[in-house]
Amino acid sequence: RYSHTTVCASCCLFNTLGAWEYLSSYFHLKFNYKDDWDIYSFHINSTVSSRYATTVITSRVANRMDESKEIEFHVRIPKNAFISKFRMFMDGEVYDGVVKAKEQAQQQYTEAVSRGQSAGIVSSVGRTLEEFKTSVNVAAHKKVTFELTYEELLKRKLGKYELQIHARPMQPVKDFKVDVYIHEEAGINFLEVKGGLSTKALGNAITKTLADKQAWVYFYPTEDQQKTCDSCGEQGMNGDLVIVYDVNRDTTLGDITASAGYFVHHFAPSSLTRIPKNVVFVIDQSGSMSGRKIHQTRIALIHILNDLAEEDFFGLITFDGNIFHWKRELVQANQQNVGSAKEFARNIRDRGSTDINRAVLEGARMLNAHPREGSASILILLTDGDPTSGETNRERIQSNVKKAIASKFPLYCLGFGFDVNFEFLESMSLQNDGVARRIYEDSDADLQLKGFYEEVATPLLTDVTMIYIGGTNLTQTNFSQYYNGSEIVVAGQITDNNIETFTPQVLRNTRMTFTNTDVTVELTGTISDNRIQRVWAYLTVKQLLEKELQLSGPEKETVKKEAMELSLKYSFVTPLTSMVVTKPPGERTDVLHKPKEGERLDHHSQGPDGEAKFIIFCGRD
Repeated sequence: RYSHTTVCASCCLFNTLGAWEYLSSYFHLKFNYKDDWDIYSFHINSTVSSRYATTVITSRVANRMDESKEIEFHVRIPKNAFISKFRMFMDGEVYDGVVKAKEQAQQQYTEAVSRGQSAGIVSSVGRTLEEFKTSVNVAAHKKVTFELTYEELLKRKLGKYELQIHARPMQPVKDFKVDVYIHEEAGINFLEVKGGLSTKALGNAITKTLADKQAWVYFYPTEDQQKTCDSCGEQGMNGDLVIVYDVNRDTTLGDITASAGYFVHHFAPSSLTRIPKNVVFVIDQSGSMSGRKIHQTRIALIHILNDLAEEDFFGLITFDGNIFHWKRELVQANQQNVGSAKEFARNIRDRGSTDINRAVLEGARMLNAHPREGSASILILLTDGDPTSGETNRERIQSNVKKAIASKFPLYCLGFGFDVNFEFLESMSLQNDGVARRIYEDSDADLQLKGFYEEVATPLLTDVTMIYIGGTNLTQTNFSQYYNGSEIVVAGQITDNNIETFTPQVLRNTRMTFTNTDVTVELTGTISDNRIQRVWAYLTVKQLLEKELQLSGPEKETVKKEAMELSLKYSFVTPLTSMVVTKPPGERTDVLHKPKEGERLDHHSQGPDGEAKFIIFCGRD
């Protein structure tokens, strides 16, 4: 909103949009301004079915001035989501964004950059959000409507789903509404509303209703409330509304929903007995971990050791250019051993280089040397850097690790801070049935570490295979472990759309664990027929993108092509596709790209080499 505006604050004049927004976010500078345009309506409408959320943000804006003005649409969406539609309505015309293969959009992207215009207009913001920006020139006393649609499959963590909605209309809005509708065939077990916008000041603006398989949440704050709550101010709200819920569970096959020849199966059986685990923690103590990082790692590790069950076995390794063992073999998590390990953790000190290869191979050796029938093994690596000593070739490290683990247990890689090579860690995790998670270098990093561990702390099943007689084009069906509070999701097509011949089964360690030839497949007709199909497409694209990270050569290109074709078919903006934001003739072209994990600045505030560029003029006058 401050583009082309000279703002006086303290003794400096900021003539650059990126500089002003960047600096004001740190120094919390405030000023008085006269609005050039008015957001007279801002609606967020989210529909959730089978844990699949489709959210539409609609902003209606009027230019109240006697001259044309550039009006901005600026929202934040979950990182896990795919944008699937963007539209603008002006003077009776509709301008639709068009999703293209990234290569096809590259020319428009290059032309936009060469003219110094906005390109790559989605950027990462913090831990869970991405930022979408675009703008259009609106004639005097005219109106424009922006409409953005994004889709995401909600992931169950620690026994709940969370739908995150970020409200940042940039000014108090007379007609502001958030409408959430949830429909789950399994039945909704509980419903809560959390987040910074659910505080006492806004409590009476929230209405929630729960009725068996359906739930509704309405958030209608007044203009005054939008200025006076904890996350509010003269520029309106800037905070999250988080809808938290879970569905009813049983001990059998879970729930299966089908529509128009597609199905989605959510499997999270209750009342299972926890499996004892063998876990090795591999902790980076190289020089780059100095200060707060190593301090928070020590705190988190001590908390995690406290949570080990006595039937668990564990090991602890720290590394820089060398390996440091607490014990060379796994030991039982009894009171004496846990106490000794905590003392070792308290004395972890940063020093030296980073030999990731040697450290992870040693952790794998310890787990391989301790086979235990009926237990689940887990290897957890925490590092903040690239390999700098020993074997430093990343591909050889990945090959060595994959050979050592040999699909016997998952590897979880936790990347600390923004300097870590996250793509390397993510690829290594995916190649070994695990996941990578970024740990943000904030005051609560120790809680982030502990929170991740809690997600994998209680294994319930190992070597799970989902079988669907009468099913085809299935998403991932093999899972190394299933943890308490999580969920296995499989989608696919029903052969010839014949429900009668469709039979799901679950195998564990090649033995039948769950089967039910009379399982009920819920046929949904209340929600749009293509919703289950879009769940399948979303999950398939996500898994293909993960698979592409693990491959090379012709196989990589084949998987990449398949992911791109599906992204184009379902109009998903993914790392392989772009959306060309269509505007009236003569307007600049914006090209929407999905950012990679770790990108922090957008092109408004970057130079051609990616560095932040802004000019600050200071003086007594």
